[in-house]
Amino acid sequence: MELIELKNEQLAIRIAEMGAELQSVKDSKGREYMWQAGAEWPRHSPVLFPIVCSVNNDTYIVDGQEYHLPRHGFARDTMFTVVQQTKEKVTLALHDSEETLKVYPFRFNLAITYRLEGNTVHVIWHVENTDCREIHFQIGGHPAFNVPGGKLEGKIKLDNEGPMTTLKSYADGSHDMVEIPLEAERGVMAICNDFFRDDSVKIHNCQTHRAMLMDTDGRPAVTVDYKTPVCAFWSPYGKQAPFVCIEPWYGIGDPRDFKGAFKDKPLMNHLLPGASFMSKYSITIG
Repeated sequence: MELIELKNEQLAIRIAEMGAELQSVKDSKGREYMWQAGAEWPRHSPVLFPIVCSVNNDTYIVDGQEYHLPRHGFARDTMFTVVQQTKEKVTLALHDSEETLKVYPFRFNLAITYRLEGNTVHVIWHVENTDCREIHFQIGGHPAFNVPGGKLEGKIKLDNEGPMTTLKSYADGSHDMVEIPLEAERGVMAICNDFFRDDSVKIHNCQTHRAMLMDTDGRPAVTVDYKTPVCAFWSPYGKQAPFVCIEPWYGIGDPRDFKGAFKDKPLMNHLLPGASFMSKYSITIG
């Protein structure tokens, strides 16, 4: 499968039409910053839509009818179409189809744009309601970055040095909407295998909007800026995989005790007919 390539004087990136997935970010010296998939995790940076994480039992209710979605939704495993491309920018689009309507009963347009600016990759999300009724959705990013030094040891510095909380999570990937103290000292999280013993670390309520993955000298190797209400951090527990995901989310999975309708899920986004949603996150190298 051919990849879309964008390049400027500082960065070269590659994007797949399958899932509109960012698969490579290299600097001018050819150093790779994205996880290149593998046995530990076979993805790079999936787009999460129309749900983030899971609905309980992969089942949800709209207007009294049951529907089924896998974890993180279908966008990451669906072919997008390139609608616009220049040397430093590309937009890929996905819209509802007979297949999507079987699992997600809403009509929509989803566009993902990647734009280079110096040493930064801007990732822009655009969701449009093309239905005749209100639609409900979640969206998020899941980029995986190589840990400097080549092993799961390092630090992530957040832009909030005060005490923070994270949601109570469990090893099976589920969570409760219960706050517990974040394991961090003045905004610095020590990354190691044990940090992910309860799956992902989910910081919500807009407590942070920047995360810097530090190199062995304490300098930022990768900085992710986001406006999302949730940012999660993940690496597969027990596999010692040399990458960490920094995940900006507009949404979150069903809490363990959630039994409500799809529209009432925590951190659900809503669009009236003809309305649209747009937001972004950015990845800065060095």
